[in-house]
Formats: sequence, C-alpha cells, structure tokens
Amino acid sequence: MTELLAPGVIFVEVDYFQVKKAGQTAAGDIFLYQRSPSGGRIITTLSDGLGSGIKANVLASLTATMLNKFVSFDIPIKRSAELIINSLPVCSVRDLSYATFTLLDINHSSKDSCSLKILEYDNPPAIIVQNDKIIELEKDRIPIERKNKKTGPEKEIVSFSTWTAYPGDRIVFFSDGVTQAGMGSEAYPPGWGIENAKNFILKQIETTPLISARELSENLVTEAEYKDMTGAKDDITCAVVYFREPRDLLVFTGPPYHPESDKEIAETFVAFKGKKIVSGGTSAQIISRELGKKIERGNLLSGGGPPLSKIEGVDLVCEGILTLGATAELLEENKKVKNRKDSPAHRMTEYLLNSDRIVFLVGTKINEAHQDPTMPEELEIRRNVVKKIAALLEENFLKEVHIQYV
Repeated sequence: MTELLAPGVIFVEVDYFQVKKAGQTAAGDIFLYQRSPSGGRIITTLSDGLGSGIKANVLASLTATMLNKFVSFDIPIKRSAELIINSLPVCSVRDLSYATFTLLDINHSSKDSCSLKILEYDNPPAIIVQNDKIIELEKDRIPIERKNKKTGPEKEIVSFSTWTAYPGDRIVFFSDGVTQAGMGSEAYPPGWGIENAKNFILKQIETTPLISARELSENLVTEAEYKDMTGAKDDITCAVVYFREPRDLLVFTGPPYHPESDKEIAETFVAFKGKKIVSGGTSAQIISRELGKKIERGNLLSGGGPPLSKIEGVDLVCEGILTLGATAELLEENKKVKNRKDSPAHRMTEYLLNSDRIVFLVGTKINEAHQDPTMPEELEIRRNVVKKIAALLEENFLKEVHIQYV
C-alpha cells in the first residue's frame, strides 16, 4: 500500500465562532468562506449588518455573498468595493451603511507561503500575528464615491492591504461585538476595546502555541460575551485564519474484503504520521491482532453511545456504524455550540474538525448484522456513511478528505 498522504504544503486553517445577540433568533453577522477546487485559493468575508436580528442578517448575507462572488470572479478589489458600497443603503438616522465587511483573498504563492489581499470597511481592524507578535500593515485608504448623494453624500473609505503569511502566522478578525463588549460597565465603560482583544489573543497563543483557529475564535468570543455579563448585547463573531503544517488523521473502519490484507493495513496504520482512529469492533480486532496490542475495555461516556475501547498507539477506538452515523448527524447540524456532550460521536467529530487532511481506510466486507431488515431504516452501510461524512467535511469545513477502499 502506497503512502496515504504526500508531505504537505502550508495549510490554511479557517474557522470562526459566533454568539447571537441575546433574545435574537438570527445573527446579524455573517461569515462566508470558500476554497477553490484546486485548494490554492481561499476567499473569506465577515459582514456585520446594522442592528441585529433578521434585517441585519439579510443585509450582511447580501453583502458577504456579493463580495465573495465579485472577488472570486477576479473583479478588481476597488471595483468590488465600489459595487458593494453603492448597493448598500444608508441609515437615515445614524448616517451609516447597513453593513460592514472584512474580506481576505488568500492564494498559495509557494510551498511554504501564502499571499493575502485584505479589504476592510468599518469593521474593527484585522489583527496580524507573526512570530508571536502583532504586526501593523501599511494600508491604502481608498475613497469610494457614492453615486446616490441623497443616501450617502460623503465618500466612504475602504482600507486595502497586502501581506505574505508563513507557517505559524495568524490573522484574527471580528465584528464590533468583540470590541464593544462590556460597554457601559464599570470595568469597560467604552467597551472591551481592540487593545484588550489583542492582549487576549497573544496570551492565548503564549499559553497554547498550537491553538487551532476553531479554539482561538471560540475563546475570544466567549471572553467577549463574558464581558457583557447578562448576555451578549450585540452579535459577537470572530474568525481566525491559521497558516501551518497540516494536521493529518487516519480513520480505519471495517474489515477488508480480503482477509489476507489485514497485515498490510496494520503496517500502513503504524506508518501513518498523524492521529489515528479505529472505528468498529472487527477493525479493532485486526489492529490488535496484527500489532500484538491488547484491547482494553473503556467506560461509558456521559453523553451516551457505545463504550470506548483502548489500544496502545491509537488515539480513539470506538464502535463502528452507529458512531459514524451519529458523527455524520453532528457534522450535518454544523452548529457552533458550547457545552458539547461527551460521546464517541462527539469525540470523533472533535478529531475530524481539528484535522486538516483526513484519510478514511474503508473495508468493503459486508457486515451481515447491518443488512438485517429489523435494523433501523436509517442505518446506512458503512461506505455511504463515510461518503456523507467526507462530503460534509469538504463542503462545510474546508477539509481535504481521501477515501481508500480495501
């Protein structure tokens, strides 16, 4: 069996976390991101609609969607900004545009670097972390003339900057729900502010140097929400882009079609450089037998589901089809929620979301137990569940996924 993954180029991890304004059913901040089919280009936009709730959500969605499309079609940055600014109405009371935005256009410029174009309009400035320090970029201030002088007589200013990122670098950007958190409180009368946010980010990286984009964005939003004390006073959204070496994960599930392949699979499993999951009782027995490692029985988890097992050198050993199906459901929900349960499916989901390149080694021998007509109808065969998980990871979480059938 050939090497499952080639040595990786710089990987771009993109993730975000969001809390809605207390009492609202829809977030007024929208974060969109897309990766080109080749994986060499990523476009992200964070838009903050004026106010909160459904109206803000619609305006932010419109802004983010249009901007992503314009840039993906290679419409020049300034022209894209002009089109957006002249599409947005202006609040007659506050004389503000109905949505703000931060856009990143990221391209792989070499094996170990990425070039970025950053477009900002009225959001807090993006924070660049390089060599564990915050650096300030030189920004071009681009005046945008409004065609309709009645809706906005003054020129709008859009900031444009460029940057080259290397492994270990990060860019953090967020809505004003972060900087204005705690506004009016005794501790933060004008709000938490950009400097406190910067210090918090640096402290997080100092404490956990390899902190993921997902964890850093969640921690910053959680801290900002805490400053509001009685619930978020505004929508709070933070996105993080982290440039680093790829994190690899191998998931072995299901016995191979030919039993004589067991030894080769075990050798491939051992040689894999990254995290490893075994999903399924028969799969665990194969790894245990071929590697001479004992299977130890684990405990039931508080979140339910079949009990885990333990094999030395394996990061997670769990039941097969039921856990895979539950994992697919969690990924399909695609919810950024706190207070996650602890179950085999939740643990598998955590491993998947914390990895960049994922290989599924899928056995093709049919498990007769799952062809029993008395089993639940929604219990799909292993191959279809894995395909579903792979599609969700690629489309919703920008993961690189490979499936190899054995």
